[in-house]
Parts: sequence; C-alpha cells; structure tokens
Amino acid sequence: MKLKGKIVDIQNKRIFKGELTVKDDRIVSIAEKEHDAKNYILPGFIDAHIHIESSMLVPSEFAKIAVKHGTVATVSDPHEIANVCGLDGVKFMIENGNQVPLKFNFGAPSCVPATTFESAGAIINSNDIKELLQDPNIKFLTEMMNYPGVIFDDEEVLKKLHWAKNFNKPIDGHAPGLVGDNLSKYISAGISTDHECFTYNEALEKLQKGMKVLIREGSAAKNFDSLISLLPEYYEGIMFCSDDKHPDDLVLSHINKLCARAVEKGMDVFKVLQVACVNPVKHYNLDVGLLNEGDFADFIVVEDLVNFKTIKTYINGKVVYENGKSLINKVPVKPINNFNSEIKQVLDFKIELKAKQIKVIEALEGQLVTNKYIANSKIENGNLVSNVKEDVLKMTVVNRYQNKKPAMAFIKNFGLKKGAIASSVGHDSHNIIAVGVSDEAICKAVNLIIENKGGICAVSNSEEKILPLPIAGIMSNKGAGEVAKTYKVLDAMAKQLGSKLNAPYMTLSFMALLVIPSLKLSDKGLFNGTDFKFTSLEAN
Repeated sequence: MKLKGKIVDIQNKRIFKGELTVKDDRIVSIAEKEHDAKNYILPGFIDAHIHIESSMLVPSEFAKIAVKHGTVATVSDPHEIANVCGLDGVKFMIENGNQVPLKFNFGAPSCVPATTFESAGAIINSNDIKELLQDPNIKFLTEMMNYPGVIFDDEEVLKKLHWAKNFNKPIDGHAPGLVGDNLSKYISAGISTDHECFTYNEALEKLQKGMKVLIREGSAAKNFDSLISLLPEYYEGIMFCSDDKHPDDLVLSHINKLCARAVEKGMDVFKVLQVACVNPVKHYNLDVGLLNEGDFADFIVVEDLVNFKTIKTYINGKVVYENGKSLINKVPVKPINNFNSEIKQVLDFKIELKAKQIKVIEALEGQLVTNKYIANSKIENGNLVSNVKEDVLKMTVVNRYQNKKPAMAFIKNFGLKKGAIASSVGHDSHNIIAVGVSDEAICKAVNLIIENKGGICAVSNSEEKILPLPIAGIMSNKGAGEVAKTYKVLDAMAKQLGSKLNAPYMTLSFMALLVIPSLKLSDKGLFNGTDFKFTSLEAN
C-alpha cells in the first residue's frame, strides 16, 4: 500500500510532501515526493491514562468510537473491573480488547481495594501483581493511590512497587495535592507519573522533580485550563489523558480535542503532538508506531493541524476508520458480574441524629476533590432529611457485595428539586451510590439498580429510567451508539429533576472515591480523605 500526503515528522519538527509505503503491519519506506494531496499524515493519538470501564463500554465497543477521533492506542487501567471481579475482570478486559485492532495497553491494578475503608468485590495482593506483571499484555503498574502507604513504608505496597521495578515496568502515580518532602519520597519509590494535579504550582513541582504530568480532561475532572500553560516549556514531560470518559462525550471527541484546544492557544503544533502521540509510546514502551521506517503502521490522516478532523485511521497497516465509518466489527460479549445486595426498605435510609449542624460533602463542578460544608440540620419526625431549598440532599452508599445497612450522608451542589439518581458506578469499589430529595425516592432508585444488578438510573414520582450495566455493574453489553443515546436521556432527566452539574452521573460516581480529599462517603461511613479517617456526620 502506498499513501501520499503532507507527512508530519514530529521528532524532527518538519512537514514535507511525501509517500508512505506499507507492507503488512509495517512502514517500509517514507519518501519525499511532490504531489497535490492536501491532507496531513501523522502518528495516531494515545490516551495516556484511561479507565475504559468509565465509558460504560467494553473495550471492543470503546475502540469503535475512539478510532473515529484518530485514537490508535490507550494506556488503560482496569482498576474498576478489578475492584468488582478481581483477576478475572482484568483478564476479561484483555481478552475483549485483543479481539479488535485498537492497541489497549493494560496495567496491573495496584490498589484493589483502593483502601481498607470500603468494601470491594476482590483483593489483588502483591503475589497477584507479580503474576500479572509477568504477562506481556501487562505494560505497567497502575496508579498507586495509596500514597500514605508509600510515604509510611507499608510492606505490601512496597512489595508491589518492587515487582514493577523487578520486571522493568513503569509505575503510575496518583497523588492529588502531594508536595514537598512527601512528594520527594513518593517519587523516590519509583513512581513516575501523576494525572491528579489540579493546580499549576503542584504540577510544576512534580515536573521539576522529574515526574511526568498527565494533563487530564475527562467528563468530570477537567484540568486542561489549569495546566496547559506548562506545555510549551515542559512538553517532553507531559502527556494528555481522559482518566474517565462517559459515552456521550466519547462520541463527540477524544485526545484530538485537546490538541485542537492547545493549538488554538497558540502552542507549537510539534510540541502538542509530541505530548499527544510520542511521549506515551516512549514512557510506557508501547508497541505503537511513530511514523518512522520500520515502525508499526499506526497513523492517521487529518484535514488540518488546527481541528485535527480525522479522515482515516490506520492500525497495523489496516484502515479501521474512513468515510465517517468505523470498520471495527462488534465482538460477542459474555457478561461477568459480582452483585449480591438485596432489595432495601425506605426505613433503611432513615438517619436518627439530633445534631443542630451536620458536615456536608460539597461537590465541585469539574473536580474530583470536594469541600467540607457545614449546614443546619433539617429534622422531621426524628429523621434527618434532605433540605431541598438549601440544596443539602441526602445521599447513600449501599454495599452491593453483601446485604448491609446503607451508609448515609449529605451532599451539596447536586441541585435536585425532585426524585433521585443512582448508580452502581461508584469509584473505586463500585457500590451503589444515590442522591435524592426524599428517603422514598432514594430507596426507589437504589432498588432499581439492585433489580438490574447494576446500572445508572433516575426516578421521579411519575417515571423511572435506567441504563442496565450487566458487565460487572459498570459496563453495558450494548453498542456504543445505543449506550450513548440512553445515557443522554438519563443525563437529561437528571437535569430535568434539577441538577445543574455538567455531568451529574460522573460527578456522583466520584463521591465515594476516598483517595481524593476532602469529604467522601463509603459503604462504611463518612470519610475524611485529607487525614484518611472516618468522621462523624455531626459537626463539632
């Protein structure tokens, strides 16, 4: 196969008219040649850190959409399904991903469960990590969320890090807000990246200390605007990532959009493309081509270097997207799950507390971090209830692996005026999480999730809608288009119920993520993520 176009040579910072010759899965020659082709040929985009599960699609369905945006590979952390199904979940992702051309590069999940302060469906210990890292399909040790374990020399944590270094595989970090001497110790343990920076100064310190910083722009956490000004000087140490991308967002764009936004800000296109295409390959030692002779024929054809609209995507020398259509076929999927919770009663969500003031989780738009907010209690018949007028709503996390009493708390900024929303996508352990205006609405939403053994839903007095997620309670067995369409309906219903959040379900899914400060709720109770301790609902 021969292909003409304007060839973008990122490493030598030049663009020239030329012709590629591809044989089988490799580029055998790149020759400068005059022609009238107007399109640009460049290496494909790589998402440097993503949980495929958060798209609610299995890898094969994710691939069908991602190639439309010029994505040829991902650095994928199967942490979410591992928390539900353990090693079987990781193997499910690898096997499904291997049936399509897109290059999923999976890691060994380092923190399953993420903490001991929540109930997960599985445990992956250091011996399991050793087993996984010997598999050539496993490219790295995934984000070490337990940064206190690193700092205070937890024996099991250090064993996991040891095995990654033993097999010469990179170690991903996860250290929001970590600076100073503690950061230095974290890095010295061999941890090489962080995607959790939410301020310029935090990212700058990490870059200066030798970490790679991943600029994240997902469906909930959006750090592009805060960090992108670092790119011109530190482009060799930066990568782009989504972390979590919901299906409706994935249909619209992927890493291509971050490139377009960076170029729009006047940044050098070669530096931008090094961040989006080259750096992940170099850092993770990926078997992904970079448009050199002898490389795998992984590249894209785009209209221009401004919007990066993809015309064709090639992986291993084969066209996987052209003429507006993905050429990746649907793969049969046999569901895997772990769901044992029984139907709940309205009384299960009652809170008997006489405190005049309570601690409230304050959700923040576009952030995974939360604030602690103090609110006046609203008590009716001895029950602490939602204060809709003040937007202080009752929330719950329900253990989905065992039949336990729901954990209860309150949250601000969800804005619901009626009904409730719920999800079994609740990072990291994926218990059921719900927020609503009344105990009755919350109970109705939670039971809808239980009846379907996983999903996301919205309920009101007059209707209920659900997107079932039968694969581990976090992924659909349907096609990407159908999932995105149903998700958009649910997103619209949540907003009709009153939510002003841009991505209410994505935000909800992170309200049980204990490793991100400040206040969060696990199935075991209200948790202070700053000092890693449970805390009372009652305000001091």
